[in-house]
Amino acid sequence: MTIVLVNPEIPQNTGTIARLCAVTNSTLELVHPLGFKIDDKHLRRAGLDYWKSVDVREIKSINSFKEKRRQDLTDKKGRYFYLTKHADKFYTEINWHKDDFMVFGSETSGLNFDVLDIPEEAMLRIPQIKNQRCLNLANAASIVLYEALRQQNFYGMV
Repeated sequence: MTIVLVNPEIPQNTGTIARLCAVTNSTLELVHPLGFKIDDKHLRRAGLDYWKSVDVREIKSINSFKEKRRQDLTDKKGRYFYLTKHADKFYTEINWHKDDFMVFGSETSGLNFDVLDIPEEAMLRIPQIKNQRCLNLANAASIVLYEALRQQNFYGMV
């Protein structure tokens, strides 16, 4: 599984997600610009000593991400799903595959649908009560990733 963070802004969230990726053997892709330096002390502190166990891939821009996504989809290297409160379909309605990508936007602005050209059928939401902004980014990534892993019977995990 791969978690993609598009323009993350808060180093502690990214560090926590890196730790999540380490303990689940998932890949972490970071799409620039980031709201912090990759060597930020807060980022490292949140990820503790798990950083050496994480497959972290940096993507230099939104355009580079779009090109990578296009190539992955052409080569059938996985499906892309975008987590947003604007979706109608729940993340639990997907039959997750081990090579899927879970794409999350920044903490303050979410995903830019116009720039990313996201198909509606690839948009997913985590249910929550009305009139609340959203879940913390690291919590949202954990919820969705563990549902995907549960569907795969936690393959390779103890």
